Amino acid sequence: MRTGSRWGVLLVALIAFAAGAAPAASARAETDGAHADRVPRTTVLDGTRLQRTKVRLEHGDPQLRRAVGALRTRADRWLDEEPWTVVDKPRPAPGGDVHDYLSQAPYWWPTKAPTPDNPWGCPYVQRDGERNPEVDSGTDRQDVEKTFDSAYDLSLAWYYTGEKRYAVKAGQVLRTWFLDPSTRMNPNLNHAQFIPCKYDGRAIGIIDFSQSYTSVLDALALLETGAPGWTATDRTAMARWNTAFRDWLKNSDFGRQEAAATNNHGTFHDLLLAGLAHATGDKALARRTVLDARDKRIAPQIAADGGQPQELSRTRSWHYSTFTLVAHTRLAAIGRNVGVNLWAYRGPDGQSLFKAVDHLLPAATGAAAWPHPELEFRRFAASDVVRAAADAGDRRARRAVPLLEEPPGGDLWALRPAAEQLDSIAGG
Repeated sequence: MRTGSRWGVLLVALIAFAAGAAPAASARAETDGAHADRVPRTTVLDGTRLQRTKVRLEHGDPQLRRAVGALRTRADRWLDEEPWTVVDKPRPAPGGDVHDYLSQAPYWWPTKAPTPDNPWGCPYVQRDGERNPEVDSGTDRQDVEKTFDSAYDLSLAWYYTGEKRYAVKAGQVLRTWFLDPSTRMNPNLNHAQFIPCKYDGRAIGIIDFSQSYTSVLDALALLETGAPGWTATDRTAMARWNTAFRDWLKNSDFGRQEAAATNNHGTFHDLLLAGLAHATGDKALARRTVLDARDKRIAPQIAADGGQPQELSRTRSWHYSTFTLVAHTRLAAIGRNVGVNLWAYRGPDGQSLFKAVDHLLPAATGAAAWPHPELEFRRFAASDVVRAAADAGDRRARRAVPLLEEPPGGDLWALRPAAEQLDSIAGG
């Protein structure tokens, strides 16, 4: 056979093979999008690290396979749930728009039975420490927490397993809460932690979102690596929502009040603002917010010995000490993406994030009792912030890692190395 003939036969064969293989490859891409090569453009999580972790998992790393098993368990529980929506609450927010997010101050109670003319049973009075069940059944608070948690779990599960069902469910959850015209939430928190007939909303209610919304930003970044069912239209609409929410947080009276807070509320505000700024492309705002956190948050909130005086004075001092460090360490993770090393900062009296974490180590490892007030001590609450410090180079934290208590549901640090609030309680 002449050389030209042989090349002609080979070319025909290659064309035929490509024609037959393309649909199969397309089908695999649709059902197994987790094999996309794009590095996730995450905000708190380290996208390059996630990609390396996925490669290790695909090569059979046994530790990671166990962690994925725990992640699957978390994600599977969301698959049969109906997506939550802000319009499902029994009564709208004070402005009358069911699309406005509504949450309620937990320790305020009605004094009268509800009537058509007085649907809330006003006036409300405070009963400190007694949680009004309306907070969970009559507002959006629990539903938004489920929306955030499920979107994060499902997106991570899709990313590491490539199973389409996880991505499809995550997309359904996000579209229902944020995008579909009939069920979407307006991008503001004007009526968060309101007190019926007293305050239509309060600035401190921003913590309903600031304590965990950066997980949604990372979930979106994971889906945007090629998740089946998450379309360009979805991406554009979600970016528009996040931009509007960022601008509300930056410019509203409530946003400015929360920015001025000197306790954990201020730190969580900065986390949310920096996260939204990074995710929406305003890197200058993200960088400025992280830089300002050095003198504005770390220096005044952390003492020379690493204690957090404002949190140690509370009845839930352990919870709030770890809770506030979730904000600090996640903000430090955003700093990594904008060229700021918060872990390296030292205040005028030696204050630092490392010292704040080290202050927790005796109790976190079980070596000593926590010496401050705490209504319900949960040792595992510190596990993620200790791991964050260890990853950042803290030798004491590294030695403590093997002694940490595993949180309920398993240790997922290897799959999502960013601190979470592991001992969720109401309020802020």
